[in-house]
Amino acid sequence: MALNLSNYEKKARDSVKAFWGNRAAARQKQVESGNIDQGERAAVTGGKNMDGFIALVLDLIKANGLPKAEIKRVRQALTLPGFFRPTKLWDLIILNQGRLVGALEFKSQVGPSFGNNFNNRTEEALGTALDFWTAFREGAFGNAPRPFLGWLMLVEDAPASRSPVRDASPNFHVFPDFQNASYADRYKILCDKMVKENLYTSATVLLSPRSAVNDGRFTSMDEITSLKTFVTTFAGHIAAEASRLENNNSGKAKLRKKRSKARIGK
Repeated sequence: MALNLSNYEKKARDSVKAFWGNRAAARQKQVESGNIDQGERAAVTGGKNMDGFIALVLDLIKANGLPKAEIKRVRQALTLPGFFRPTKLWDLIILNQGRLVGALEFKSQVGPSFGNNFNNRTEEALGTALDFWTAFREGAFGNAPRPFLGWLMLVEDAPASRSPVRDASPNFHVFPDFQNASYADRYKILCDKMVKENLYTSATVLLSPRSAVNDGRFTSMDEITSLKTFVTTFAGHIAAEASRLENNNSGKAKLRKKRSKARIGK
């Protein structure tokens, strides 16, 4: 069965417009109420800025064979057990007949403080993946195929995220790919390495300027960390789970039929 990418490009542009629009609305609401957070926090505390991308993922689940999957979006149901900590709160969890099909994180970063935020996001992403896969190895999610682990990052496309950054490392050399790399480059490198190290099934970084509130435009850094690769990989995972479900149901039906014939024969 061919994968259905569910017109993802248009839906992604709509998601980008909603992201910037929600941030602006949250900031304006706080201004009008007289309760203004510091800096960019005024736009973040408005809440679910990445919901458009979650909706895109939900469309992909339905379009590729799992319309009856259990989708966990309410905070109380978004925790999974960890190994180094009791639980981890995810942005989206997908279950099918009691099996964990996937867990996804949707993150964003808007300037001006790209440096500290990049380091924090990196440490968070790596720690989350290590905790998840160790718990998976130890049987925390039952006897099931390897789930899809996804990480999607939307970064403001701005001079501060695009400009080369120098790092001081007086004792040993920084790896060559990080030398003079911008924060946008660093996110691309992070996503690429996390997938190569099997920490995430797919990881993508999208760049979008604030003016995209009008047209939803965004760009990817390369093919490996592009939204198309993310969407295609996820759709393939869902289709594989749907195929397993179909084969399992078919096998059960054949077994019931065989048992029925045996009873009649007696």
